[in-house]
Amino acid sequence: MIGAHPSHVAGEKYITAIVDGAKALAFVLPALGEKQPVDDVLAAVDGLLFTGSHSNVEPHRYGAAASAPGTSHDPARDSTTLPLMRAAIERGVPVLAICRGFQEMNVVFGGTLNQDVHEAHRERKDDPLDVQYGPSHPVEISAGGMLHRLSGLREARVNSLHAQGIDRLGDGLEVEAVAPDGVIEAISVKHAKSFALALQWHPEWKHADDPLSRAIFRAFGDACRTTSTQG
Repeated sequence: MIGAHPSHVAGEKYITAIVDGAKALAFVLPALGEKQPVDDVLAAVDGLLFTGSHSNVEPHRYGAAASAPGTSHDPARDSTTLPLMRAAIERGVPVLAICRGFQEMNVVFGGTLNQDVHEAHRERKDDPLDVQYGPSHPVEISAGGMLHRLSGLREARVNSLHAQGIDRLGDGLEVEAVAPDGVIEAISVKHAKSFALALQWHPEWKHADDPLSRAIFRAFGDACRTTSTQG
């Protein structure tokens, strides 16, 4: 809601990362569920970025008990993104998923979520944004994985602003990076036809200043352009 009006918005940091980092044309897709059929959406795009959000995936989507009182949910987003992500990956449309999008990818592939990750992974909302989104902890990048191949890195420092995370990894997903405490921080789809990567951290924040973030958005943009020329 913006005032009294239901609205469909995306943070400028995501849009800027797509335009400047992926060198792609950005559009914001409203969360209208079945009112905009998946086939029509996929016919109109060359790739999809699933952004972060203040809301969480509803627990019934992965067979869990209800969330703690006061937890923010967005059923309209769930009904839009979950079927759309699955169809996009099946058809070879590039997918980059961030934070909530990372959790959505795990749910799409039958995984479950931990609704209360360790305090060390959460943001301190009273801190300035540069502190909230600043590097928080290292991640170990899986040797030979997608992140390793596109960046050449085996370790990186990432930000951490999430209250939920992966509990049981979804079928057909590959762990791409883990935090020192074992929390999964990045995943990919093992046999995807195209780019299909999800990150628990926020690479869009000041992406141009970070080598790993630059590599991620460059690779995503390249995959979208490949899709465009093939289509």
